[in-house]
Amino acid sequence: MIKNTYLKEVLEKVRKRDGNEVEFLQTVEEVFKSLEVVVDRHPEYQQMGLLERLTEPERSITFRISWVDDNGQVQVNRGFRVQWNGAIGPYKGGLRFHPTMNLSIAKFLAFEQTFKNSLTGLPIGGGKGGSDFDPRGRSDGEIMRFCQAFMTELYRHIGPDVDVPAGDIGVGAREIGYLYGQYKRIKGVWENGVLTGKGLAYGGSLIRPEATGYGAVYYANEMFKHENVDIKNLTFALSGFGNVTWGSAGKIAELGGKVITISGPDGYVHDPDGVSTPEKIDYLAVMRSSGRDKAEDYAVKFGLPFHAGQKPWAVKADVVMPCATQNEIGLDEAKVIVANGTKYIVEVSNMPCRNEAIDYFQKNGLIVAPSKAVNAGGVATSALEMSQNSMRYSWSAEEVDLKLKVIMKNIHDESAKAAADYGLGYDLVAGANIAGFKKVAEAMIAEGII
Repeated sequence: MIKNTYLKEVLEKVRKRDGNEVEFLQTVEEVFKSLEVVVDRHPEYQQMGLLERLTEPERSITFRISWVDDNGQVQVNRGFRVQWNGAIGPYKGGLRFHPTMNLSIAKFLAFEQTFKNSLTGLPIGGGKGGSDFDPRGRSDGEIMRFCQAFMTELYRHIGPDVDVPAGDIGVGAREIGYLYGQYKRIKGVWENGVLTGKGLAYGGSLIRPEATGYGAVYYANEMFKHENVDIKNLTFALSGFGNVTWGSAGKIAELGGKVITISGPDGYVHDPDGVSTPEKIDYLAVMRSSGRDKAEDYAVKFGLPFHAGQKPWAVKADVVMPCATQNEIGLDEAKVIVANGTKYIVEVSNMPCRNEAIDYFQKNGLIVAPSKAVNAGGVATSALEMSQNSMRYSWSAEEVDLKLKVIMKNIHDESAKAAADYGLGYDLVAGANIAGFKKVAEAMIAEGII
């Protein structure tokens, strides 16, 4: 589908070099498809080797983590930190603790994070990392010892002005606390700006746990306004039940929409009355903190049928919002969603739709809001947390929420404008890729060949 010679040559190099890293290759192909119109206008990018540099991380770190479980048995895991691009600021991006974590996933997340962070308008570069450690079923003591062992290696590669990790799947406020405690022990300094997603007692920001979900809904609502649609008339099918789903459901309910599904690795729940009461929304947080990772708990609690081993996309809804993990919607699921009459796809988790699913949605007239724009509210609020740490100051929840809302509106508007400027209509996928790319490209060119 790509015709530009330079883009084709770089993409072929990536395929040959990293063809076994399927998630990373998927995100490069998705972004390159949008950039053809930009590269056609800027032949100087080839002379600068811009895309070759942009598809190779500045630094990719893999390390061993040795720790002792509650039975006195030594366990060994693998850790990752990929520092992708620091052209516009210190590397910034989360840590994921999950048994599927590998270098390909770390690279895809860091590559996406670079453009996502650029879209926020804040001075943060892109990075990502984590481990194949699985916190599910582990005691607090085991999680603490693992986090301490993880940070004992990671600390030498991060800093408030170098690389600022945060949470992701499997890494919440508890894990961030253990990680920061070990960092402080080793460094012997109070550098709480080195991590975000912290507890309020030692420099965390209000609204941070809700930020990704809140930001996603703020972005989606700008899209609805563009289409002259009232959110109060819409039903939403969500996947997951963690922080992102919790924050999204809470904000949708506040604005008058109705969330009718949640899910987990065990299956999904259809709640036709809506995940809309404080009791139901608060219970999502209870489920997340239980460590059971079972959506069935919601069905039992509220007397609803449980659909074991299935995804929620068979349920008819106006808006589909995947909030769980990458590649949860493929072509088969996309066909069901289109047949259901869904009008909007709002990608909240990182790369939740396969490229062929996005193509199918767009060919059938659905509007797709891409993850690198939609879920930027989390990292944007993390950057606001960094600002508060630097100032030794704390903003109120209302101040942070207002700043988040403005940032998400700007991301939507800049994405829509970028697409229109290149004659692509209201294509938010292409617009986000172009807007995020251009700022990074300009900074890389200004800083020379490094």
